[in-house]
Amino acid sequence: MNLPRFRPAAVTWREWLGLAAGLLALVSLLLPWTVLEATDPELTSVLAELPREDVVRDVWKAGFFAWFPPLVLLLAGLAVALFGQVRAVRVAGLPQLWLVAAVVALALLVIGWFTLGWQFGVEQRALLADAGITIGPGAGRVLATVAGAASLLAAVLDLRAGKPARVRARRMSPMWHWGR
Repeated sequence: MNLPRFRPAAVTWREWLGLAAGLLALVSLLLPWTVLEATDPELTSVLAELPREDVVRDVWKAGFFAWFPPLVLLLAGLAVALFGQVRAVRVAGLPQLWLVAAVVALALLVIGWFTLGWQFGVEQRALLADAGITIGPGAGRVLATVAGAASLLAAVLDLRAGKPARVRARRMSPMWHWGR
C-alpha cells in the first residue's frame, strides 16, 4: 500500500481548525476538570488548606464523560489533517465521520456537565451541599467543550464545502424541479 505524502499546504483551513480543536482538547486533559468551591471566605480558606487532590479532580478521576471526548476530538483532528487531502478517503466518508465524531464528543461533554456531581457519592454530595460547598467545572472541562464546538463547526463547514455547487444550488432553489 502506497500512502500519499503529507503536504501541509494542501490542508484546508477547516482541517487545520479540526486539528487545532483536537490539540486544544489534548491540552484540556492536563487541566483540572472538577473543582470544589465555596462562597464563604472561611470555607474557601479551609478548601485552600486541603490537599489539592481533595479539592481539584483531574480528567482521569472525573470519569468517562471527561477523558473520552477529548481523545475522540484529538483522533478526529489528526485523521482529518493527515488524510483530508486524499480524495479516496474523503469520498469514502471522512467528512461524515468527522461530523459524527464531533457530535458524539460534544454530546458526551454536555452529558458530563450534567453529571458533574456523580464523581462523588450521594453522602458526599449531601455533606458538601450542607457545608455550602459547590461542585464546579474546571478549566479543562470548559476548554474541551470549546474544542468540541469548534470541531463541530469546522466539520459542518467542511461537509458543506465538499458538496458540488449544483447540489447546493438545487437544494436552495424551491422550484429546481421545474427547470428540468
